[in-house]
Amino acid sequence: MFKKVSIIGFGHFGKTLYRLLKDDFEMIIYDKNRKVLNELKGKIGVKAYSSLKDLKEVYKSEVIFYCIPISAFEDVVSSHKQYLANQLLIDVLSVKQHPALIFKKCLRNTKTEAILTHPMFGPDSSRNGFEDLPIVMNNLNASRESYKFWKKYFIKNKLRVVEITPKEHDKLAANSQGVTHFIGRLLKEFDIKPTRIDTLGAKKLQEIMDQTCNDTWELFLDLQTYNLYTKKMRVKFGKAYNSIYNKLLPKRISSKYIIYGIQGGIGSFNDEAVNLYIKKNKIKDYKIKYLYTTKKVLKNLHVGNIDYGLFAIHNSVGGVVQESIKAISNYKFKIVEEFSIPIKHFLMKRKDIKKENIDTFMTHPQVLKQCKSSIKRKYPEMELKSGKGDLIGTAKVAYALSKGEIDGKIAVLGPKQLAKMYDLEIIDKNLQDDKDNTTSFLLVRRNF
Repeated sequence: MFKKVSIIGFGHFGKTLYRLLKDDFEMIIYDKNRKVLNELKGKIGVKAYSSLKDLKEVYKSEVIFYCIPISAFEDVVSSHKQYLANQLLIDVLSVKQHPALIFKKCLRNTKTEAILTHPMFGPDSSRNGFEDLPIVMNNLNASRESYKFWKKYFIKNKLRVVEITPKEHDKLAANSQGVTHFIGRLLKEFDIKPTRIDTLGAKKLQEIMDQTCNDTWELFLDLQTYNLYTKKMRVKFGKAYNSIYNKLLPKRISSKYIIYGIQGGIGSFNDEAVNLYIKKNKIKDYKIKYLYTTKKVLKNLHVGNIDYGLFAIHNSVGGVVQESIKAISNYKFKIVEEFSIPIKHFLMKRKDIKKENIDTFMTHPQVLKQCKSSIKRKYPEMELKSGKGDLIGTAKVAYALSKGEIDGKIAVLGPKQLAKMYDLEIIDKNLQDDKDNTTSFLLVRRNF
């Protein structure tokens, strides 16, 4: 019935399809990349083209197979519409609702027919032949004879034909091919490598990574974005991962005491906040880990080093705590309680440094926001800075100042108790711009 077949796209699968068809049809191959056509030189029964001006010859075939990226499919079919007449078009895309929609749009008011297919195999799995490899088929608008011809042809070549609708295909593929490629890319990102003691299961994982990552990133991206059901798959996969991960962590690190990890150091407002919470709830057996940054609090919570985390989230004058906002975007957790405490800021220096020699105020960026107007009015000449790493915490700055780990010409702004704790001299008080200054804290735990 059909004698001449064109393949548009001569990548990995275009070459595989050529192997399947070349002995039974006169072949025309088209690919814009002339280099990939070099292997066809001297082959009998095949013509190869790479120029746009040759597309007219390509579409003289009775059947056109599209072996092109999913993301390029609409542009290719639309731009080739001028060459469509009475041909039969067959796609081999890994999604089916998308090409169905494009074919319906582009073939309207034409006599061109279309069949949707998805060969569920690639170059690696078909290297030793096509026997029992599955191929999905759906008749979009082809004649009964045309559809029957290709179904019989695939069966004759020992392929296993699966007839389903585009919607059913995409639903099944999302949780089959989609999840397999997703796992393969995760393994690649994880950088799994063979070892001397690999089990059969470990070797299978390596095979999955090698096979899926042998395909282009473009194919993976298209598989994940052009199938309407892969987003649900990824969300479900993520929930499953989180569920298993959390089940591996204890609900309590120790049976003897509760471990709280807090954003600040000893003597900080975070320290004050967590102790107020502990006293209010009459918690007797506990330990506090001083982690200085919200990022460290949430990381330690995530890996199971602490039972609860506490950090500042908002101030009535300074607004949201940017450090905390950035950190929480990378972690999932359960909010146990939100509460506020009044905040008063004191200016402290080392006792051996004269006040007139102070040239810098160093504290948490939130403190600088809360005292902005007061500092500008009273100390306009001072340099204002926040530390890096753990030194972003006011209590850590006070400790470093007392130990001579930072310049003695620095004064620190923070809680009054830091002066007594680190033998510092208070040189000014209540520098917060609002006398009713308050900070809100979040007490959080893992999701389990």
